[in-house]
Amino acid sequence: MGFRTVDKSGHVDQGEFVGPNGQQREKPLGRISKRAFDVVGALALLILVAPVIIFFALLIRLQDGQRAVFSQNRFGAGGKSFKCFKLRSMVPNAGERLQEILATDSAMRREWEETQKLTDDPRITPLGRLLRKSSIDELPQLLNVLRGDMSLVGPRPIVQNEIERYGKYYHDYTSVQPGITGLWQVKGRSDTTYPERVALDVEYARNLSFWGDIKIMLMTIPAVLFSKGAH
Repeated sequence: MGFRTVDKSGHVDQGEFVGPNGQQREKPLGRISKRAFDVVGALALLILVAPVIIFFALLIRLQDGQRAVFSQNRFGAGGKSFKCFKLRSMVPNAGERLQEILATDSAMRREWEETQKLTDDPRITPLGRLLRKSSIDELPQLLNVLRGDMSLVGPRPIVQNEIERYGKYYHDYTSVQPGITGLWQVKGRSDTTYPERVALDVEYARNLSFWGDIKIMLMTIPAVLFSKGAH
């Protein structure tokens, strides 16, 4: 049975990679092994980086008095939505500012339509630039891994308006859990085009393996240290 439809909520109808209950079709042993690795790895990393998260959360709070951690609705395995956690790197009214920017700056509007990102995003605070360049802003997603929303390795979780960009490949994306790191992070991040990002997600989903995950995690270390493709 092939891929059918995506409804307005982002849920996938039964297809080649997704089962009738929205669960990814994966060998039970492989799924259990990946989940066990995620839980052990995320717990160990969370204990290790908790002081870093707390330190920067306090700096963000002192910066403008607003909350340090925010959550955004993203779509994951089986097209199910979840709240994705991040340290806030933007001004508190980022949503309203984005609409103002897109309405008044045609160049930025074109860039946003093409990549869903802005190279010189005026909404990002000076501290936020450091957080993004070092990927520290994504450390709270270790909680998403422990909750079962995400994996340590997988495609980056997407928002509602990105679903249509995947087209027929959305079923590949939803056949695996989104990850904190993945092929996109180690192969250029913001230096890649959106179609290239989709192609990397499809490559990962169709070639999922334990050793592939280990390789990506090892490649993540230099990518983060040298801020490869980070903007």
